[in-house]
Amino acid sequence: MASPSRDANGRSIVQFIAADEKRRSIRLGKVTKRIAETFRIRVQSLVTANRAGHAIDDETSRWLTGLDNRMIDKLAAVGLVPRRESEASALGSFLKEYVSKRIDVKPATKEVWSQVTRNLREFFGEQRDLKTITEGDAEDFKLYLIGEGLASTTVAKRLQFARQFFRSAVKRKLIPSNPFAEVGAKATIKADRERFITREETDRLLATCPNIDWRVIVGLSRYGGLRCPSEVLTLEWADIDWENGRFLAHSPKTEHHPGKATRKIPLFPELRAILDEAFEMAADGAVYVVGNDAYRLAANTPGGWRNCNLRTQFGRIIKRAGLEPWPRLFHALRASRETELAREYPIHVVTFWLGNTPRIAMKHYLMATEEDFSKAMGRMVEKAVQNQVQFSDNSGAKSGAATCRDDSQDLALNDISRCETTAYASACEFLPMPAKYISGEDRIRTCGPVSRSSV
Repeated sequence: MASPSRDANGRSIVQFIAADEKRRSIRLGKVTKRIAETFRIRVQSLVTANRAGHAIDDETSRWLTGLDNRMIDKLAAVGLVPRRESEASALGSFLKEYVSKRIDVKPATKEVWSQVTRNLREFFGEQRDLKTITEGDAEDFKLYLIGEGLASTTVAKRLQFARQFFRSAVKRKLIPSNPFAEVGAKATIKADRERFITREETDRLLATCPNIDWRVIVGLSRYGGLRCPSEVLTLEWADIDWENGRFLAHSPKTEHHPGKATRKIPLFPELRAILDEAFEMAADGAVYVVGNDAYRLAANTPGGWRNCNLRTQFGRIIKRAGLEPWPRLFHALRASRETELAREYPIHVVTFWLGNTPRIAMKHYLMATEEDFSKAMGRMVEKAVQNQVQFSDNSGAKSGAATCRDDSQDLALNDISRCETTAYASACEFLPMPAKYISGEDRIRTCGPVSRSSV
């Protein structure tokens, strides 16, 4: 007979006499008395069937089917049932099942997942038992991704997805712990992948576009700051408020966040000129601003935007414009627009228009441009000229004063110290130099320390 009991810590145990007349124990952990009693009854049925050589009854069979692998392993360890050979414990089968069950995510997300699952299958093998994957194996997988030459952001993202997959395996009790829990990578953006697209370059791109659809795509990306292709290809004519000078952008990427499905963007003058042209050329009854049937077909396929390849054609347009293609073709257009707007408007306004956050904007979008450096140098030279005029005025006002160390001397020393910086080098050549700060027979100017004896 099978009998239930509890240990000193309140954990339930079911004991029985096996066919070899030895006492066996199955530890259930902390469960209710009702669960422990149900388990005892089923164990007794299994013991009876094994002793008599009969098949187990239907009710016990259904009970076994509902048990997880961990409990089946405990019954198998004491000889009551055979070990379950579950396909779910194989890496390939588990990943396939996980992706197919996630009906709450977009097809484009599953397309991104497919890259990670392919990496996992290639590295570990389709039939690799999930339980045999260790933390060390997870670290080796990280090194494998790095060895594939992937960018640090890509490595970090794929490890994040791997953690997500194995976290689900833990919840399903297929594995005791997540081997990827402590495995991560720091995502860093390389400066050579940033590219500011100037207005002059944008004009060359627009002039090279083969049709109005492409001029709209480039205009919405560069001057509207829309994500391409998802936001560009979902824009409808009904979304444009011509009278109030704004339009409504739909964001498939962020629509699952409350209040992030759409956002309003000003109808900037540069963009309005392009949209005016497109509206005049649009067919009667046209719904979408970008009207090419191929783009519309790609947008409506089950795979979402993954079948819409704009990069290849855009790369050709860039080359025909006499430019070298840059990394992240459409992202650079959007980032360039956000950088421009951040010079004129508060960052919270800019990120509201472009649909991201100040933190994301600072990390992935905003750039220092040549225009910023030129502007800074212009201000430095202007300041140096102002100091020169102020110095001349002060020197003239105090030319008759004879003191041991007056204000004009302090001002002169300050101006001399500025000569040591490159930014003020040209301006320093125009500063009048008092005789007491000139040394040598040839009266050569020096900006070094002046001894009191030479004054």
